[in-house]
Amino acid sequence: MKVALPLALLATSALAAKSSLSSVQRVTNLASTSGRFIVEVKEASDIPSKREALGTPHERVYHSLRERKISFDVTKEFNSPGLFLGAAITLTNSDDVANVLNTEGVVSIRPVKTYKAPKPVSSKIVSPGDKGLPDSESTHVVTGVDKLHAMGITGKGIKIGILDTGTDYTHPFLGGGFGHGFKVAGGHDFVGDDYTGSNDPVPDSDPLDQCNGHGTHVAGIIGANPGNPFNISGVAPDAVIYSYRIFGCESTVTDDIIIDAMLTGVKDGMDILTLSLGGASGWTEETASVVASRIAASGKIVTIAAGNDGDLGSWYASGPATGLETISVASSDNTVIPLQSFTVEGVTHDPIPYYSVLPLPIDGPKKLYAISKDSTVVDDACNPLPADTPDLSEFVVLVRRGTCAFVDKLANIAAFGGNISLIYDNGGGLASIAVGDFTAVLIPADDGTFLADQLAAGASIDVTFPQVGGAVTIPAATGGLVSSFSTYGPSYDMYFKPAITAPGGNILSTYPTTMGSWALDSGTSMATPFLAGSSALLLAAKGKSVAVARSARTLFESTAQTIPSSLTDGDPLQTVAQQGAGLIQVHDAIFASTILSPAELLLNDTTHFAGTQKFTVQNVGKKIKTYTLSHVPAGTALTVDSGMVNSGPVPLTSDSATVKFNQNKFTLLPGQSHTVVATFTPPKGLDASTLPVYSGFIHATSGNESVHATYLGLAASIKDAHVVDDTDFVFGVDLPVVLDSVGDVQDVPVNYTFVGDDAPTILWRQAFGTALLRLDLVSADVAVNTTLNSRGLPWFSFSRPHNGGTFAKVPILGSLLEFDYLVRNDLGDNLDDTVLMENTFANGTVIPNGSYRVLLRSLKVTGDPKNEADYESWLSPIIGVAA
Repeated sequence: MKVALPLALLATSALAAKSSLSSVQRVTNLASTSGRFIVEVKEASDIPSKREALGTPHERVYHSLRERKISFDVTKEFNSPGLFLGAAITLTNSDDVANVLNTEGVVSIRPVKTYKAPKPVSSKIVSPGDKGLPDSESTHVVTGVDKLHAMGITGKGIKIGILDTGTDYTHPFLGGGFGHGFKVAGGHDFVGDDYTGSNDPVPDSDPLDQCNGHGTHVAGIIGANPGNPFNISGVAPDAVIYSYRIFGCESTVTDDIIIDAMLTGVKDGMDILTLSLGGASGWTEETASVVASRIAASGKIVTIAAGNDGDLGSWYASGPATGLETISVASSDNTVIPLQSFTVEGVTHDPIPYYSVLPLPIDGPKKLYAISKDSTVVDDACNPLPADTPDLSEFVVLVRRGTCAFVDKLANIAAFGGNISLIYDNGGGLASIAVGDFTAVLIPADDGTFLADQLAAGASIDVTFPQVGGAVTIPAATGGLVSSFSTYGPSYDMYFKPAITAPGGNILSTYPTTMGSWALDSGTSMATPFLAGSSALLLAAKGKSVAVARSARTLFESTAQTIPSSLTDGDPLQTVAQQGAGLIQVHDAIFASTILSPAELLLNDTTHFAGTQKFTVQNVGKKIKTYTLSHVPAGTALTVDSGMVNSGPVPLTSDSATVKFNQNKFTLLPGQSHTVVATFTPPKGLDASTLPVYSGFIHATSGNESVHATYLGLAASIKDAHVVDDTDFVFGVDLPVVLDSVGDVQDVPVNYTFVGDDAPTILWRQAFGTALLRLDLVSADVAVNTTLNSRGLPWFSFSRPHNGGTFAKVPILGSLLEFDYLVRNDLGDNLDDTVLMENTFANGTVIPNGSYRVLLRSLKVTGDPKNEADYESWLSPIIGVAA
């Protein structure tokens, strides 16, 4: 009789409050595609000569696979010698993965991964008739781009390939056309409008985007022409853009398409590739990350978004930005906020700003009515309004913030017809507020107090909302700081991710003409093209040689401006795990008369501590320079609490490393170099269980010029990080668990028929990343001491050949699944990432009737996959197969 064991295997996210086990869904919902893999093959010269007659390296491998009766279909070939040779294939049986890997000429086989379409953290369409919004000088000034434009350095002669949702090249300020002679001079649509990530792409030669907008916004940040109604300009307005469309109107994309687009960009002669996309990874081994890194190492600049998951805490680096040679870009907030303003009559006062990008659609003046004329009231409109309250439908209503929710206040106002409200702040600062379906905006505390006091004194006040010309800017409360949404690293292998920060919060740029033409967006998606445009300025000024391109990241990092964690004096600098080397200073990078290299000092963890670091300071100026070295620590990030990764903003302490130099001061003639030897000691007295990530900067200063090296380390052994959640934090029961067919926790042996829904579900969470996770079937009567009681997962499960074997001398009956390079689960909304397994062992054979347990093993970071002691392990209760 055919027997099946369809175990639903899940890795789910922890929430701030416990979730119901009924939320566990038995569906597959992973960032990968079943049955599809990317195979890398060796160069022709590396394959034995006896197969030369078979043609290309691809053909030789295909022949070998067919000889071994491996059934496969080729969906895409990659033929870029020196970068990537291989193919995207679909296997009939996943059991053949190991056989492919063992085929002569095959370097690797990895599952095809899926990435979600990029979306800004926030996006607002703005009106081209309103000239009051901030021009791009706010971001250009803080990065030195304005100085370069004044010198005539605008990116001329540099080609930038944008991998995104396409570009609306019909936009008049993106050139108004497509092809030779236009700003958007080339590109390709790899997918078509209707592509979703799960259907077949329909490619063509036209990358026009008039249904999404993301790629058009990115293109404007790089190259929007000046002279537009908003007075904005791209960072490199004279650069040539190629648009590579890899997303449909609303879709995901598989990484075989991303790789194809990157390699096409190289063949098309791009100097820079920029990708405002990605997904949680934490590891450097994803195929797209590897290919992006090789392209960067070959002499192209590759900028990739660091991600918008700052609220999910540390150890969440995004791929393919995890590529070792790529530039992973974090976001900082714009220094100004674009707002609207209204005017007042009946009293003397300047126009009053309110938090909205677009003017409230109100014609003519309206009388102002205050719910309370006492500007100190704390619970204004939190209770039903008095019966003698007038009809408020013809008024603009003034109400003070505080005590209750905005919608509660507005509901009480609406009970008397009020439909437009001004909520004056109580000191918390201007921000976007949640008002449901009501029309209401926030205004400054001082202005609201003034209006309330004037009404209390008997004044009659009219307010008018200009529809054109009412836009204003105010300093942003978080201007210049790392955006709260910007993702924290580092990678699990302790690399700098992100590398550097660029402006990405509240960025005004082009948008498809069919969707409003202009938009104000926020995200690392906006910071990344800013860095790409900055790279174009660098290449335009210093030349497009391989040496210059490969030095770009070092130049940008060593000349960046360090970023504080807040605007409060005395608070530490933001952790390098979120800001990288700091905010890019493009002018300084190009015209630096001191070169520092390398700019990244990787101290690693305490087990692999690299406490002695060297870097070179070279005087490339024309005068003698005397340098002084100084150490400026950043805040130490306490990344973990009680085994769970802390949500963002990650708490910082002032505990820091100490550093000694071989020489604190030195003098260099023009052209001379000095090697600095820096000896680090990690901060002491910290609780290693919090996985404290310490970081900072070593400055070499001469006069007004300062360059720096950036360091990052872990004051703990990363191998001690708890990788599998064994708490009751999420579901109220200690994990991992087996759930029975009705979703209850299985505590005793249960027989399952595997008919309909009668099957067990194994539920666990990855509290930290793991390079290898296995679930194997073992006998029910085993005796073994395991380490544990009793998301989306980024990789599709696939098997390797398993010829029995043991774990702690426990015989393994067969493998159920294996995952490589998992990212941790988060503390956000990602609760439904699941894997529903087939009704067989991983190798396709049927599981006989009988009693079994499931052995779960998760490899600790840096652990040896051949060493049983390096795994966390768990043994399930008895599962009876009675099919």
